[in-house]
Formats: sequence, structure tokens, C-alpha cells
Amino acid sequence: MGGSSAMEDDWELTSTNDALTLVLVGKLGYGKSATGNSILSRKAFVSRSCMTGVTGTCQLESTVLRDGRTVNVIDTPGMFDWSVGSEDIGKEIVKCVNMAKDGIHAVIMVFSIRSRFSEGEETTLERLQMFFGERIVDYMVIVFTGGDDLEEDESFTDYLSQAPTPVQTIIQMCNNRVVLFNNKTKDKNEKNSQVQQLLFYVDSIIANNGGKPFSDEIFRELKQGALRLHDKEKVIENLKGYSAEQIAVLKKEIYKSYDEQLARITEMVEQKLNSTIERLEKELAEEQAARLQAQKIAEDARLKSDDEIRKLKKSLEKAQKETEEFRKLAQGGRCAIL
Repeated sequence: MGGSSAMEDDWELTSTNDALTLVLVGKLGYGKSATGNSILSRKAFVSRSCMTGVTGTCQLESTVLRDGRTVNVIDTPGMFDWSVGSEDIGKEIVKCVNMAKDGIHAVIMVFSIRSRFSEGEETTLERLQMFFGERIVDYMVIVFTGGDDLEEDESFTDYLSQAPTPVQTIIQMCNNRVVLFNNKTKDKNEKNSQVQQLLFYVDSIIANNGGKPFSDEIFRELKQGALRLHDKEKVIENLKGYSAEQIAVLKKEIYKSYDEQLARITEMVEQKLNSTIERLEKELAEEQAARLQAQKIAEDARLKSDDEIRKLKKSLEKAQKETEEFRKLAQGGRCAIL
């Protein structure tokens, strides 16, 4: 039960009104942790060059900007890269939301220049929209890692202009909020410049959304539950005439109640995830069926066309043959007359 108390300490630490909360999302191994370290200006998250991913659970680290604002960065284990079961994903989403508490000021969707764009990136955005709603894109910034891998004669603008259509569509949906990160650079000016550009977009998101961070039913339920637990703890701590054992029993009861609420919210998230997965699978099946139908129609049209061409060719050959026979007959008749 000590975990609940620790969670409440974290609540008081991270819920300052001027704190920014950024959540890193994207496929495993794309450099989310390294990007988080660049934002924090220190090695806070474990980061290694591998495609399997290092982060196994949501983690929160903070820093203080030069203007005095606190920035909370939440690193996630590929939450919407659904290669694991909805139960594990559900727990991580609840953990992430519990860390954010007051809401998310910006979702940093991380892509990698080193990796070929696949349907996975496109479906990651679709999953985010299906789970959190369409307006989540109003809070999104795109970060491409691997800035050190660009060719010397290739600019980031050139790279984006040649990117697949789905990538360009995602960027347009996010109002062209896109930044290139070189997480390996030792150049302080480059480090500072890329982070400042990211924070510029974050501030523009905050301004465009009236200063309100992203929040929904899950955020509200978790926040209310945390506040109720905090208030009950204070009441118990101020009780007079109770023994330490009695206080411990009372605290155990309120922690149990809070844990039950967390379990209920986690179950609700898992159900929502399953519903989202079913919707996506249904849409995918319908798209595949439509594609197969279109292919069949095209193939039928091709076969019909081929058949018609064969018939036309046969008809032309017959006509040519009849013409030749007629010509010969005509020549024969002329000779008989002579």
C-alpha cells in the first residue's frame, strides 16, 4: 500500500499549474527515450540503438526550463504499437494518464529517418484518434529522429517532400508541427535549437487550445480518485485518540478502495481498447474486401477485354481470309473472260 502514498507525493510534485506535460509515443526502437533525454538535457531514460525498444513501462522525468517552467516528460513503451495484449496496454495507458494527471499539453509522436515508413505508423495515429478522439491531433507534434543520418546534400525539407503520402498527410493533420532531432549531436547550439523549436510548437499548441491541456473521462476519474485519496489521508493523519494500528487499518481501507477504483478504470480502458481494436480490424477487413472486389472487377474487365480482342482478331482474320478468297475468285473470273 506504500505505492499509493508514493503516488500521492508524486501528485503534489507534478501538479503545479505552470508545469508542461509531454508524452512521447511511437513505435518501439524509434528513439523516444533518446528524444526525452534531449528535451531534459540529461540522460534520464535508458536509451540504446536497437529496434526492439528498451522502455518496458511508462516513466516520468522532469526538468526546469530557463523561464522557470517545469517540464514533465513521460516516456512510453510503444503504447499504441499494439504488438502486446490489450491488458498490458491498458495498464500502461492508465499509468501514463495517472502520471499526467492534470492533462497532456503535447503528444510527441516520434518517427525515425532510419526506418522505412509502414502501415504501423499510420495505424498508430488512427489508434490514438479512436481511443482519445479526433481532437488529439490538435495536441500533436511530429519528431523525426536520426537527423545525423541525413545525406550532406539533403535538407530536412527535401526529405519531407519525398516522404510517402501518408506521412505528409499526418504532418498536415498536425498543422506542419514537425521537428528534426539529432539525439547524438555534441553541438550545444544544435541541441538547444531543436529543443527550442519543439517547445515553440508546444507553446503554440497551448495557445491554440486556450491554455487547456488535453483531458478526457479517464483523466478526470483518475484525478478525482487521487484527490479523494489525498483528502482521506489528511483526515486520517489528523485524527485524535487513535492508535498507530488503528490508523494503519484505516489507511489500508482507503488504499484498498483506491486500488479497486484503479482496477475498474483499467478494465474500462481495456474494454475501450478491445472495442477500438475490433473497429480497426473491421475497417481493415472491409478495406481488404473492397480492394479484392476492385481487383476482381479489374481482372474481369481485363479478361473480358482480352476475350473481346481475341474475338475481334478472329473476326479480322476471317474477314481477311474472305477478302483474299474473293480476290482470287475475282481474278479467276477475269482470266476466264479473257
